[in-house]
Amino acid sequence: MNSADRESRHLSVHVDRTADEVYAYAADPENLPAWALGLGGSIKRIDGQWVAESSPMGRVVVTFVPRNELGVIDHHVTLPSGETVSNPVRVIGDGEGSEVVFTLRRQPQMSDADFERDADMVTGDLNRLRELMESAESAGAEPRRGS
Repeated sequence: MNSADRESRHLSVHVDRTADEVYAYAADPENLPAWALGLGGSIKRIDGQWVAESSPMGRVVVTFVPRNELGVIDHHVTLPSGETVSNPVRVIGDGEGSEVVFTLRRQPQMSDADFERDADMVTGDLNRLRELMESAESAGAEPRRGS
């Protein structure tokens, strides 16, 4: 598949919390298990790397861009095969709330059904993030951390 054949889809969700609040929570790898189920039920720092042992894809290593003031939470997921998948993510201010945008890229040899399944999973993750952030706001608390 050449670059002209690659397909991307921007999946987003509006969150009734400020961009700073959403970024602070979503950019913390320890919080991923609470909302990003595609990375499994836990993530741990092992030998300087973030490792998800129980992801649906098997053991994966997740590398994040450094914290920044631009709302960028890009990360690379290295699969058990050694292949690395890049995941661009942005938290953008939207009035008193924010928008979280995940760019899903179709991988080489990925079927239409697999691409739709991935889109559904990412949409579910974004909705969980929104629910956690908004329910914590209504309770006057910080969202709970991952397990």
